[in-house]
Amino acid sequence: MTPGNNGASTPEDDDPFGYLYADGQANGAQPPSGGYGYPNSVNRVRPVGSRQYGQQGPAPQAPPQQGAFGRPSAHYAAPETLPGAAPAARSPQPSRGGGGRGGGPNTKGLLIGAIAVVAAVVIGIGIAMISGDDDDKGGNEAGPTPTATQGSSEPSPSSSDDGKDEEEAELPAIDGKALRLDGGTTLASDFKGAKADGGVYVTGFNKVGAKVTWTVDGVKAGNYRFYVQYGIPGEDADATIVVNGKAESRPLNMKNFAGSPKGDWEQGWQNTWASVNLNDGTNTIELVCNEGNQCNAVLDQFWLAKPE
Repeated sequence: MTPGNNGASTPEDDDPFGYLYADGQANGAQPPSGGYGYPNSVNRVRPVGSRQYGQQGPAPQAPPQQGAFGRPSAHYAAPETLPGAAPAARSPQPSRGGGGRGGGPNTKGLLIGAIAVVAAVVIGIGIAMISGDDDDKGGNEAGPTPTATQGSSEPSPSSSDDGKDEEEAELPAIDGKALRLDGGTTLASDFKGAKADGGVYVTGFNKVGAKVTWTVDGVKAGNYRFYVQYGIPGEDADATIVVNGKAESRPLNMKNFAGSPKGDWEQGWQNTWASVNLNDGTNTIELVCNEGNQCNAVLDQFWLAKPE
């Protein structure tokens, strides 16, 4: 088998490159000029670059080869070497970052800047919050709670005080001179200290059968405190309470709670109270000097109050 010919000139057995070998040349192989170099060749080949598609004419000449890399070509002359040419300006080289060793961005500087910005924001927020708290405290801070002035405490069987509070004032009250007088009771104003209008009080209560009556209107059923402002000459007294015709089992205690001197009427003004049950509508409250009572007292005012 030879590279030039291996059969009876069959196209599939042609060696298109037989002309490259000595034995192929001996067998008549020629460089391609329109075929493979053998008679009846099917394909036609051309040297690389010799055929131009879409145009006719001779193949263009290959450009001259430049010199080795880094060395100027023998046929090249730089423009600045020509007579009268200006020297070529050097292009400024981009400067590298001054912070990094490898010419990269200054990451340390950027990190410090970012931390500084975050710290400034945090400090600003903290100052705003503190200022807001101070404003809230200044605007909403309550001063000392005012203490209401307390009047005289309500009287009780074991203590004596003067005056009535606002709640008591809303309930019925009456001066002694407006009471119905029975059993020898009369009005007087001989000594000072009575709180009723004009200093008028009820006297003559110091004998059995003496009685005063108070008709109470406009109350609701329930338990109330029945208060009595009275005067004594430095000694204890008491009387019987009758509510709607029924006598209370315990007398009204008109003791010398203030400890006033004996015989001193003007220093003996005090008050006391007893619990009473009233009905809806109209009620009658009587204060009576019965047998066994010590009634040496004068009567100034009556009033009702809700129990505490």
